[in-house]
Amino acid sequence: MRENSKSKIYKRKINHSSSSDKVKHENEEPEKKNQARKKIEQEAGGIDFEYMLKIPKSRIAPLIGTKGRTKSRLEVESGCELGIDSSEGEVRISGNNPIKLFELRNVVLAIGRGFNPEIAENLFKKDYTLEILNIRDYAKTKNSIIRLRGRVIGEKGKSRKTIEQLTDTNICVFGKTVSIIGHVYDVRDAKRAVDSLLEGGRHANVYSWLEKRRKERIKEEQIDFNEFKFSDEEEKKFVREN
Repeated sequence: MRENSKSKIYKRKINHSSSSDKVKHENEEPEKKNQARKKIEQEAGGIDFEYMLKIPKSRIAPLIGTKGRTKSRLEVESGCELGIDSSEGEVRISGNNPIKLFELRNVVLAIGRGFNPEIAENLFKKDYTLEILNIRDYAKTKNSIIRLRGRVIGEKGKSRKTIEQLTDTNICVFGKTVSIIGHVYDVRDAKRAVDSLLEGGRHANVYSWLEKRRKERIKEEQIDFNEFKFSDEEEKKFVREN
């Protein structure tokens, strides 16, 4: 994930030393992943972690919210603490749960890159992710950056909205970055579409590819659903609706 904001992570021991065991997360069954997640949380009980971020000063107010409500809501949801320096745009995130800490970090980064806090909070959901593309990686001059921003946004926001609809994601063009929030698989497709536009690809070709990918995904999901063994029709109806 490319990002414009500066980020550092620190950890300091409080009373206990953590286990040195490493847990592999990739290519594991869902149940094994849940067990690995719980193990990490348990092992991290004696360590306090911190992230130090810097976001645009203009995004501090949305992060805090009216009477501090957004800040408080994020702290309750994550179980972490937020320390905000409004004058410098610096945000300190601390807590002893590294998974929740990382999720809150992404939420803060998303708000810093222009997202509404309510949309950014989707990053607390399972399998949701944030992708940040830096337009400066595709253009070096100010005029080129402005032109590429326009390609992603489109006339009256048409291009951005079309990609959002075809991928079920949220996209925000802020400053020199394009950020995407959604399910990991949807974000992957949206990122490829945005990347193609930034590389100079035709809008029609990008939309056509997204339509094709959408149909493929629907077909894959239908196959998975049909192959699943249900005990009765009532269970099948429940799974389909949920």
